Amino acid sequence: MTHVSSFNRVVKFTTEKIELHPLPEEGLSSGISNDILDFLSKSTNILGSSNGLILCFAIDQNQLFVGNPVTKSWFPIPTPDHLQKYISNGGFVGFECDSSDWMVFLFYGDDWSNLDCIVYLSKEGVWKTMEKSLLYGGRNLIFDMPVHHNGAIYFISDCFPYFTKESLYFRPYIISYNFEDGSSRMLRVPKEARKGSHDLTCDMKISKWGKVTNSCQSICLVRLRKHVFTIWILTNYESSKWKRILKVRVKAMGMNEKDPIIKGFVVLNGDLLVIATKNSVYGYGLTNEKYMIIEKICEHEYESYVHITSYSNTLCKCGIRVKTLLLPSHTCSKESVA
Repeated sequence: MTHVSSFNRVVKFTTEKIELHPLPEEGLSSGISNDILDFLSKSTNILGSSNGLILCFAIDQNQLFVGNPVTKSWFPIPTPDHLQKYISNGGFVGFECDSSDWMVFLFYGDDWSNLDCIVYLSKEGVWKTMEKSLLYGGRNLIFDMPVHHNGAIYFISDCFPYFTKESLYFRPYIISYNFEDGSSRMLRVPKEARKGSHDLTCDMKISKWGKVTNSCQSICLVRLRKHVFTIWILTNYESSKWKRILKVRVKAMGMNEKDPIIKGFVVLNGDLLVIATKNSVYGYGLTNEKYMIIEKICEHEYESYVHITSYSNTLCKCGIRVKTLLLPSHTCSKESVA
């Protein structure tokens, strides 16, 4: 399976140029044509990617759809009227796909302390409302980089210092929501990660840890603070126990830049820290023989935020009643694929 990362500066429901670049030691071609990339950049917002399928929001049609960019097929998702306002403004839409089924989930609501959850399953073809809401405490959750693991979805909170030390929500935390029973749980981040977390230079993200074929998959926490990357792996869910696997100063990572300015980062494929600087994107190995070895992936021209999303080429089907993607006539960008 070819793993390719797409780099897209994202503001919710606005479009920007989408680029595909192979990760180190992967194939040179993404298998996606320039006209598809151009269409996705101009007409949609990509909300999720899983097992070769992407979840998109078609801006002009105000429509959710799941598509396979390789086969140029798509499946429009019927959405009840009362959910439209949350999908287009104010709700979080997520996506997960395995070899035989896919699901779209929406967290929405007007209450600041909890969110309702509704799930669309491709095999059943209907939206199902979960009985229990997502209880996320007092902090704002970072919804744009969730982790789906063992039937639950994980979100990390922000770090801003707007609570007193006496509050349960003084330090950042992780919230999990189990799709089987609708239960919410708060996980503590490592004690070391909590120190200095209110510093304005502190940025924390979570990612999936471990290969798909690895039975010991988990989640990992990446913190960037004062130009230092630190990474922990969750080793015990019940006790919120973590193991640190990396701590390195940005200048010591070996980038071909004098003073790297970090614009984005994420762990992809369960073992590679992908870092976007002001001008370039790098891969930094986290396991085995590639541990702490850096490789340049590509250059980019985005001046501000760079959003990094994983993507793998597959022939996975969107559903039974799929349609062929008919593209509007326009000039395609030849620079879409590196």
